[in-house]
Amino acid sequence: MKDLVIALDYFGKDVEDWAKKGVAKTIMEIYNTALSLAATDTGFLRQSIDFKISNGGLKGVVSVGAEYAIYVEFGTGIYATQGSKAKKIPWVYQSPDGEWVTTYGSPPQPFWMPALDAGEKVFRDYFS
Repeated sequence: MKDLVIALDYFGKDVEDWAKKGVAKTIMEIYNTALSLAATDTGFLRQSIDFKISNGGLKGVVSVGAEYAIYVEFGTGIYATQGSKAKKIPWVYQSPDGEWVTTYGSPPQPFWMPALDAGEKVFRDYFS
C-alpha cells in the first residue's frame, strides 16, 4: 500500500507538470498569434497585448489593453461585422492635425479571434 501511495504521488506531479506545459503552450500561441496579426498603425495596439500565467502555472490570461481593439477586430460603420451602431453614415470628424475627414468606417482587421482559434487548436491537440 505504501508503494502505491508513493507511485500515485509521483504520477500526480507528472500530470501537473504536463498540464502546466499545455497551459503555457496554449497561452503563448494565443499571445504570439495576436501579436503577429495586430494592426500596427501606431504600435499601441500591439504593445497593449500581454499575458500572465498564475496559479502555479495552471492558469493563464492573455489580455488586450487598447480600448479601441474591438473596433479594429470587428470594423466600424458599413464594414462592421457585428453590426454598426452608427446613427449617420458617412460621418465627419476632425483629425488631430485639424483636417476634416469623411468616413464610412474602417474594415475589420481581425487579430483576436484568429489568435483564440489558434490557441484552441493547440489546447485540443495537446490535451486530447
